[in-house]
Parts: sequence; C-alpha cells; structure tokens
Amino acid sequence: MPSAVTPQRRSRDDSYDSDGDASQYSEPGQSISKKARLSLDGDAASTSQSPILPNGYGSNGNGTVHHETLRAGRSKSNHRPGSIVRVKLANFVTYTAVEFLPGPSLNMVIGPNGTGKSTLVCAICLGLGWGPQHLGRAKDVSEFVKHGEQEAIIEIELAADPKRHRRNPVIKCNIKRENNKCTYSIDDKPSNKKTVIELCKSFTIQIDNLCQFLPQDKVVEFAAMTPVELLRSTQRAVAPQEMLDMHDELKEHRQKQKNIQAKAQADQDALNNLENRQRMQADDVQRMRDREAIKEHLRLLEASRPFVAYKVARKGYAGAKKWKKRTADELAKVTREVEPSLKAANDKKTYHGQIEAALNGRRKVIQDAEKTADNINRKLETLYGTKGELEAEKEAEINAGKECRKDIPRLQGAIASLKKRIDEEQPDLDISGYNERIRGKQRAVDEAGQKISELKRKQQDLQSRGRDRNENIAQARQKLQNLESQAGQQEAKLQSASRDTYQAWEWIKNHQDQFEKTVYGPPIVECSVTELRYVDQIETLLQRSQLLTITCQTKNDFKKLGNILHDTLRLAEINMQHMPGTLADFPPPIERDQLDRYGLIGWALDYITGPEPVMAMLCASSRLERTGLGDRDTTTEQFELLQNGPIENWVTKRSSYKIVRRREYGPNATSTNVREVRRAQIWTNQPVDIRAKRDLQENIEGWSGELKEFQAEAEAAQAEIVTLRTTILEIQEEVNNLQGEKAAKQKMITELRALPTKLAQQEERLAAAHQSISEMRQRIQQIREKQNQISRERAEVALDYVAAVEALQARHAELYEAEIMSIEAASDLAALEEKSASVKEMLDSKRKESEQAIQDFDRLVATAKKIWKTATEIIARAQESGDTALSELVRNISDDQTSENLEEEIESEKARLELMHEGNDRGVIKEFEAREKRIENLQTNLESLRVELEQAGERIQGVRERWEPELDRLVGLISRSFGENMREIGCAGEVGVGKEEDFENWSIRILVKFRYVFSLLLFLLCPSPFALVPLQLPPGHPCIRTHTL
Repeated sequence: MPSAVTPQRRSRDDSYDSDGDASQYSEPGQSISKKARLSLDGDAASTSQSPILPNGYGSNGNGTVHHETLRAGRSKSNHRPGSIVRVKLANFVTYTAVEFLPGPSLNMVIGPNGTGKSTLVCAICLGLGWGPQHLGRAKDVSEFVKHGEQEAIIEIELAADPKRHRRNPVIKCNIKRENNKCTYSIDDKPSNKKTVIELCKSFTIQIDNLCQFLPQDKVVEFAAMTPVELLRSTQRAVAPQEMLDMHDELKEHRQKQKNIQAKAQADQDALNNLENRQRMQADDVQRMRDREAIKEHLRLLEASRPFVAYKVARKGYAGAKKWKKRTADELAKVTREVEPSLKAANDKKTYHGQIEAALNGRRKVIQDAEKTADNINRKLETLYGTKGELEAEKEAEINAGKECRKDIPRLQGAIASLKKRIDEEQPDLDISGYNERIRGKQRAVDEAGQKISELKRKQQDLQSRGRDRNENIAQARQKLQNLESQAGQQEAKLQSASRDTYQAWEWIKNHQDQFEKTVYGPPIVECSVTELRYVDQIETLLQRSQLLTITCQTKNDFKKLGNILHDTLRLAEINMQHMPGTLADFPPPIERDQLDRYGLIGWALDYITGPEPVMAMLCASSRLERTGLGDRDTTTEQFELLQNGPIENWVTKRSSYKIVRRREYGPNATSTNVREVRRAQIWTNQPVDIRAKRDLQENIEGWSGELKEFQAEAEAAQAEIVTLRTTILEIQEEVNNLQGEKAAKQKMITELRALPTKLAQQEERLAAAHQSISEMRQRIQQIREKQNQISRERAEVALDYVAAVEALQARHAELYEAEIMSIEAASDLAALEEKSASVKEMLDSKRKESEQAIQDFDRLVATAKKIWKTATEIIARAQESGDTALSELVRNISDDQTSENLEEEIESEKARLELMHEGNDRGVIKEFEAREKRIENLQTNLESLRVELEQAGERIQGVRERWEPELDRLVGLISRSFGENMREIGCAGEVGVGKEEDFENWSIRILVKFRYVFSLLLFLLCPSPFALVPLQLPPGHPCIRTHTL
C-alpha cells in the first residue's frame, strides 16, 4: 500500500495510466534499488521487489485478511467544517479493507500506477452521494464492488460544523452488486441519496464542479472549460450564492446598459444625419417657399378675375342702358310719322285675314262632314261583320251540342260499370301482419350486417397484427443479415460493450449534417486490424474507454455533441475527444528500418487502419506510433537495447512492455511494466453468434407461423362475410316481394274506396252534359235574336249615310264661294303693301335697332349677374377657409383695373414661376418640417437615454462595489495558496481575475512558469472553502500561460 505523506513534494517525469490489474515487475536480469520512502513517522522504509499492491493486497500467504490504516502526518491546525476526517473502504474495487485519515491541510496521495489512488477518488465521489457519471468510468455502481464480493462499503466522516453538529457526521454507503443499488445512512440512521447530497452541499462540497472535484477521466472536460466558465465554477466552489447572484445581476445591468448605449448611439447617429440633411436642404427649402409665395400670389390674381370683370361689366351696363332708352324713343317717333299710310294697308290686311279665317272654318266644316260620313260608313261595315260573327257563333254552338250528345251514352255506361263494381265483395288486407313480417326480415338483415361489421373489424385487427409481424420479421432478417456482415458484427459488439455509446453512434449517423465536420464513431466500428494474426497485440494496447471514444474534429462539434448526448439524450457512459490534428503530428521515434535490431517488425500504428482523425486520437491516447510490435518474444539482448533506446512501449506475441524512467531516483532508475497479451474480443474474425442467430431465426419462424394463422382466420372471416351477404340479398328479395304484395292490395283497396267518389263524379258529368245541351239551345235562340236586331240597325244606318253625303255636297259649294272672295282680298292687299314698302323698311330698321339695344342690355345684365354670383361664391369660400389674403386683394382692386391689365400681371407672375426650379415643393417642405419635429423628438429621447445611462451606471457601480472586492479577495486567497504550492515545487504561479468591460467576459487567469514540462496530478483534501478540490495542470492546458513573474 502506498504511503500517505505530507512533508515534501517531488517533481516526477512520469506518465500515468488508468487503474487496472496489471502487475509491475523489475527489469529482467537487473536488481533496482529504490530510494527509501518516508513512512508515517518519517522513517525510511525498504521497498520490495515483489509486485506492488496486486489484486490480493491485504492478505498474507495463508489467506489472512489485514486491515491497514493510513494516517497523515501531524499538523498543528484543526479540520475545518466539511473537511474529510476519515475514509473507510471495504471490498471496494481493489481494496479489501482500508482506512484513510487525511490531515487538516494539503493531502497528497502518491504511488505507482495501479495502486488505488483513483480508487480513493471514486470512493469519495460515490460515498458522498454522487453517481459514477461524475467519474467518467464505469456506468453502474455495481462495477465498483470488488471481484468475487457481493457488497462494498464506503464510510466517510466529515468535520462537524460546531454551529449545527455536536459530533462529526458519518456518511455510510452500501453498494449491492445484485440489484446495482446504493443505500445510505447518516450517523447509522437510514437516509437517502438526496439527503446525503444536501448535507454535503451545506458544507459547500460540489462533486459536480470540476473546480472542486476533478477525476483524471474528466480532465478533458476540465481542459475544454474556458476561463469564463472557470470563473463561474470557481465562484460556485468558494463563494456564497449571493456572489453568483450579484454576478448575474451585473451581467443583466451591463446588458441593459449596452442596449441603452446602442439605442443612444443609434439615436445620436440618426440626429446627426437629420441635422446634416436639414442644413443641406435649408437653401432649397427657402427657394421653394419663395416659389410657394409666387404661386399663392398667382392664385389670388386668378381668383380676382371675377371681381375685375364685374367692375368692367358695371361700366358697360350704364352705357347699354342709355343706348336702349334712345333707340326706344326714336322707334316711337318714326311709328307716329308713318301711321296714316300704313293704316289702309293694315285694314286691308285685316279684311284679308278675316276672309282667310272664314275660309279655314268652312274647310274645317267639310272635314267634319267627311268624318261623319266615314264614321257612318264604318258603323255600317261593322254591322255587316257582326252578323257574320253571330252566324259563326251559332254554327259553333250547334257543333258543340252534337259532341255533348255523344258523351251522354259513354257517361251512362261508366256509371253502370261503377255501380256494378261497388256491389262486388271487397278483399281483406292485414297491414300489421305484413309489417311484422317485413320487420322480422329487416332485423335478420341488421343482425347479419352487424356480424359482417364485427368480422371486418376482426380482419382489420388481423391485418394490423400481420403488418406488425411483417415489420418484426423484416427487422429480424436485417439484424440476421447484419450479424452475418462485418459492419453489422462490429455494431453488435459495440452495442454489447456499451449501450449508451451504441445509441450515441446511431444518433450521430442520422444527424451528421448538424456538425461542422464529420464526427467519427468509436474505433470498434471505424477501425480494423490489417493482419488478424496481430489482433491480440493491438487490442491489448487499447483500453476499453479508448475503443469506445467518439472523435470530433472541431471544438464546437465537441461541445455541441456533448450537450446533446448528456443533456438531451441523457446518456452517461460516453467517451469523447476533440482531435483537430492529423497523423503528421505523431511521428515515430525512429525509422521503421531500424526496428529489426530491436526484434520488432513495425509500429503498432502500421497494423491498424481507419479514418485519420480516429487514428490520430488513438496515437494521442495510446501512443500507437511510438509502440513497437514484434512477432517473437523479446530476448535479453533486445530488452537491454530497448531499455536504453528511444522506444518505451512494445508488444510481442505474449506480453506487453512499458518502460518507466524515474529521473528523481537517478539516470539509471527504470522499471518495466509487463502485462500479458489478452485474447482479442473486438476485431476478430469469429463466427456469427449462433445463439443470437438462433434466437432471430426462431423469432422469424414463430412470427411466420402467426402470419399463417392470421391469414387463415382472415380467409374464414371473409368466407363467413360472403355467406352473410348472400343471406342478406335473399332476405331483401323476400322483403321486396312482401312490400310489393302489400302495395298491390293497398292499391286495390284504395281504388275500391274511391269508386263512390268516381261514381258521383261521373253522375255530375252526365248532369252537366244535359245542362250544357239545354244552355246551348238558349244561346242559339239569343244569337238569332241578335241577328234580327242587327238587320234593323243596318237599315237605319244606311239612311243616315245618305243624309251625310248630301250635307257634304252643300258644304263644298260654300267653300268654293269663300275661296273666290279670298283671292280678291289678297290682290288688293298686295297693291297697298307695294305702295308703303319704303315706309315700312324705315320702320323695320328702327325696330331692329331698338331690339338689338334691348338684347345687348339684357346680355350685359345676365353677364353681370353671373359674374357677381361667381364672385360672391369665391368670397364665401374664402371666408369659410379663413383666406383673408383674397378679401384684402378684392378690397384693394382699383377702379381703373381692367381684365387686360389683370391678365398681363398674371402672365408676368407665371413667367417668374417658370424661371424657378420646379419640383415636389409641397412634399419637400412637408418632409423638411417633419424632419424638424423628428430632430426635436430625438433630442428629447437622447436626454432621457443619458439619464437612464447614468442610472444604469449607478446600479452597476453599486453592485460592483459589493461584488468585485469580495471576488478579488477570494481569488487573492486562491492565488497566494497556488503561488506557495508552485514555489514548493520550484515553479512560479499566480491566479488573477481577467476583467473586461462586459461582466460576461470576466474570467480566471492562471499564470505559471515551469522549470521543465511535467504532468502532475494532485488530489487536494483541504478544508473549506475548498471542501474537496482536485487540481490537475497538464502541459498545454488552455488556462495556463508561461509568464515571467
């Protein structure tokens, strides 16, 4: 068992490997004397050449079990609350029984590979209530039970908090292999996992925080953490919750401040832009406003046209009125002078007019007489036509009577037939009997239909079950085919090795498009051995975790895939590695042609093939490019050459060798780890798994038999459906026959019941026929009487027509006499008019002049009224719109203003307007004014944002004054402790806070300076605020920068 020591630390240039069952042997043919190690009391202890802590550690030669207690060196300080005081293990991994008693200060567990250092870390993790997923090793807790045992016990004693506990709380964890369960107790009282974790968290123990607890299998995740993530994890580990809350509050306030600053900057930029545009458009806007003024003046001038025209019209009205009066006076004077000479002609004209009127009267009398004669003639013709119509009507009545006499015998025969049928016996009809028989048939049809529906549902269920069985058969056949193919066998082996990794690989294959570069699966499925005779040696060089490692080529893909597999898919046993390099980054230590002198035939990398990123990952983790491969055992001479040569790892047919050089013990201090080559399980050409194949074949046969049974049941159901459908058709035919028979009898009874009504109808028709013959005779007698009356009226009208013709002849004679008198009067009138033509011409001239003056006067009056109406409307609209400029212009119109002067002024303004730039003046001016308002609004907003910025700055400053000093203090404590530890190993180190403007980017900065490159793993079991703090500083860690202090 390695000693637990505290007095001194030593730098070691040693590589570390995962815990395993491999034994450590001394070099063949050479005895090595190791330096004495310090015992618990500081005395030197000798080192044996026997294997160090094999699987049977703790038992002597006769099988007696020993319990060993490892106590830390003495310390003056006391354990702080939450520190680990004691760890006791039983049947845990390689330990049979052991007890650790850590000191209150820094505790270092030092020992060769495979001696149980990591086992102690696993015990602390599981014993404090956290699961194996935080270790990155086994998936099930039962795997931590020692081989051959059924139960493992972890007992951890924590330093008590005097304020809460009277004595140290003791947490006990029992791990059962049988059901893979853990049971907990606190101070020998049964408890549960949640209570244990809450107790640990009350001591600020955070196993899930890599800054507190860092197993070696989680170093990759720790190395991937950014300085920003380190700061948050550090605060979780060492600071109270209010520090995290203040940090989050600062982030939120800073984000709001950035948003306000961005908005203020955007508003300021917009304001500057608007002000520049205002300055650039000021002159153009002034010119546009001048143009608008000209347009406004032009509008007023054009609007004043009716007012100027009205003034001009008023002046014309006065002149026209005087001219009208003068022409009227002159016409009256001329009329008085020519009146005697015109009187005779006028009298003759009057006489001639009277003669013409009498002539027109006589012509009208003749026309009236002619109309009277024509009317009498038309009346006479009408009487002749009426007589013919009456004769045709009489013939029609006679013919109708003949037809009616023919219907009487037919109606009498029909009446006799109906009376005979009424006297016959009526048939019986049982309606309810027919309905009951039909309903019975219908019920049988419904029952058959329900049976068919049940059979169809059964068929559908059989079809669904058949589809399920077909899918099962197809999947089983695909699995059977996969078992028989190499890729399928490898995926089956991956599933058997790790179900979580298998599920992850299945998901990756279906979602490769979500990544920046190709993500490669585990070497189990991606790689293969080129020569199967070396497969045992190759698999011996690789650990299980390496064979299950998924390779990502970019850091973003590594983070994204990790979040998906752990957080979304909830997969625990997942190994991932980010490998941006290529095989060129892993050169061999010597050329291949030099290997023969060492008894080696090549490098292990030469006998395995696969994608280059996966091969590079295997080189980085297992150093395949530096591991030789031999087909024979190593001789003593070859071993000596290898021991002093550049090759540290090689594998032969039966053994695997690893040389460990310990410089702290001198230049010749070396040891060799030898492991037996195990039989390959992954890249083998083994036959198909017969049991799995047999299970699949039996499943296929069973499902095929079920399909046949389903088919037989479906066919039987279909035959029954056909039989039921035939039965339904037969029953429906019987129902149709019953319904037809029932309908025929119902029709017969209905007809018999209607016979009395039909008889009454026929008798009514017979009576109507006799009545029609009687009425026809009466109508014929009336027609004969009308014919006699028309003959008398025709004789009277003929006499009236003779008298009208004689009166018309007398009127024509009077017309001839009046026409002769009219001709004589017209001759006399023509002679008189010829004598007074000159006088009449002068009078007509004066009359026309007077009429023209009146027309001119009326036209001027109408024009003036129209103009005045237009002017009053313009004034009214101006008053409604508040256009005082137009009213002012109208009041200032001078009496001398004419329409011609006004038009000249309008044309002048139009010419000025055309000389100025034409454009969208109104839109530009509106835009200019709107922009002015926006500038005012932006200035107001900027002032408000300045106030908000000041308030945000004050809030940030208030929180920062409370948070930053406390953070600097805590990080300062960490830095002093880190610096002291680094100085003890001859190096320099400092931890600081990286402060940025954005609080989201604040980070932990680690500055170190090494004497030489080394890898050191420290598990710190120290008091609060670091309840359990592991620290690993591998070379090239992204958080480590070489810096001169």
